[in-house]
Amino acid sequence: MTTESLLNDVLKTLVSNRVYPDVAPELTARPYITYQQVGGESANFVDPTVPTKKNSRFQVNVWADTRAAAAALAIQVEDALRVVTALQTTVLSAPVATYDQATEYKGTRQDFSFWN
Repeated sequence: MTTESLLNDVLKTLVSNRVYPDVAPELTARPYITYQQVGGESANFVDPTVPTKKNSRFQVNVWADTRAAAAALAIQVEDALRVVTALQTTVLSAPVATYDQATEYKGTRQDFSFWN
């Protein structure tokens, strides 16, 4: 199963299936979650071995109507991702508050590292 599939499966229960790669469709009900891969570490070996796992760094964004709702959802996201054995999650940062002026949505963004 891909990292994206695992992320979607884990996070969709928190927001009634409103989880999207990159951006959400216009007028998506809040709260919702978006995510995108923002890099990762390459596993390299001296011998000609292909790694059995790949690392990926993902930014997970939550969007809500209020700062309190966004902060609460960010905690749920972090807790949910920490316990997924298949992802071997490392939390790389605390949530960073963000605001979208055009929509007035409040949100957070947070980086995670996964080995899958």
